[in-house]
Amino acid sequence: MTAPRPPLPPLRPLDEALAELLSHARPLADVEAVSTFDADGRVLAQDLVSALQVPPQDNSSMDGYALRCADLAGPSPVLPVSQRIAAGAGGMPLAAGSAARIFTGAPIPAGADAVVMQEDCELLPAEGDELPAIRLHTLPKPGRWIRRAGEDVRRGAVVLARGARLTPASLGLAASIGLDRLQVARRPRVALFSTGDELVMPGEVAPEQMKPGSIYNSNRFFLRALLHRLGCEVSDLGIVPDRRDATLAALQSAAQSHDLILTSGGVSVGEEDHIKPAVQALGRLDLWQIAIKPGKPFAYGRVQDAHFIGLPGNPVSSFVTFLLLVRPFLLKLQGVSQLAPETIALPAHFTWPKADKRQEFLRARRNQAGGLDLFENQSSGVLTSAVWGDGLVNNPSGQTIAHGDLVRFVPFSELLA
Repeated sequence: MTAPRPPLPPLRPLDEALAELLSHARPLADVEAVSTFDADGRVLAQDLVSALQVPPQDNSSMDGYALRCADLAGPSPVLPVSQRIAAGAGGMPLAAGSAARIFTGAPIPAGADAVVMQEDCELLPAEGDELPAIRLHTLPKPGRWIRRAGEDVRRGAVVLARGARLTPASLGLAASIGLDRLQVARRPRVALFSTGDELVMPGEVAPEQMKPGSIYNSNRFFLRALLHRLGCEVSDLGIVPDRRDATLAALQSAAQSHDLILTSGGVSVGEEDHIKPAVQALGRLDLWQIAIKPGKPFAYGRVQDAHFIGLPGNPVSSFVTFLLLVRPFLLKLQGVSQLAPETIALPAHFTWPKADKRQEFLRARRNQAGGLDLFENQSSGVLTSAVWGDGLVNNPSGQTIAHGDLVRFVPFSELLA
């Protein structure tokens, strides 16, 4: 007689599961100094405090002429040009009743309080020993086309806070305060492998020679790419043979030198595979049933000192659960302060008449009318939907969607950066 299957665990709300998962993620203690050139995507391990102000002095934001507004009289005043100031050079105090030829980025001379663009001036040729002059076709107000000292960064200001993920713009900001090296969190070391005798790597077997029941291993490709985008060092351990001894050996080896072991497939409740007993033999494993669609089966545990996460095998389920759960887990390991992606409210240009008991993440994309179109087939095995869409509609459990309803949309740009 076949033994009765254990009862299914209750479905857990996503927010509850995420909170528990993140409670296990302790930021990595190791810090390293890297060149600012090489720090894109890394996570700051210290506040960046400016030792200077940016810009260091008032400077011109245009090519033109610096002048004193009080010297201007009449509709088209004429001023002699008493000096020339290029970027990187210092000018003399502005002589009364004169203008200074000035270029973008050059310091404003003492006494000047505005800049007139060269397009708004007429250059008059010098006669004899006289200075060249300009005739103004517009009268500026004080402060026109002047970038004030410290208007970008004040001395002593925290320009980037610890826990910020560095972007190209923030690298430029760090360089603007003189920092050529930055203290950043160590990259998480992640071991990635697949199990399953049905899996075949692209390139090893031609499509027409695939055995019945075999499938190409697509999950490993997008999971590896997602891990790299999150700044991880990835050890791709390939496909582990579907044997208990091989699975134990792979897990033991990975646990020695990695912070996280990530697999996909074999985490459905009651499914017989080698991952679950092997993880339990080496550490501990919790199987969760999460109230999300696609998704639901999810595993978290420890293999010696390494975290273990098992994702569902269906490609869209694996893709979505990575974005919703693994992504914030890895960010927290690196000390990131902002974990939740930003969502926007957009009108649905589709209907979703059947409510589900699980929280749904529907693949959709924005259209030219400012709304959202829905991919026709929302099956967890249809990876085309994740390529076609540019984000996920976060639809609460038990809720239908009528055409025109405002829905919560999470752009992939928030989840894949």
